[in-house]
Amino acid sequence: MQKISKLCGGVPQMLSMRPTSMGRRDAKEVAKAGKNLKCPVCEHDRFWSRRTLMNTRAFTWFELDWANRTAVNYVCDRCGYIFWFFEE
Repeated sequence: MQKISKLCGGVPQMLSMRPTSMGRRDAKEVAKAGKNLKCPVCEHDRFWSRRTLMNTRAFTWFELDWANRTAVNYVCDRCGYIFWFFEE
């Protein structure tokens, strides 16, 4: 992420210059329930995916985290907003 300095009222401030895309090569359009996902923040339509373990207190207490359910995350390639879906 690029940073630039700007004087504002005599006080230097750092401003973040976000790229228009995170540039993930695996970012693609995603459809759920018959509709294409669209980011509610930036309205971008390209997402990359990852899996996340849905930890629970009981399973963690007994050190059985591996047995928890997983979710699929779709991450907006522009702003990073994350959709969560339980595995089918």
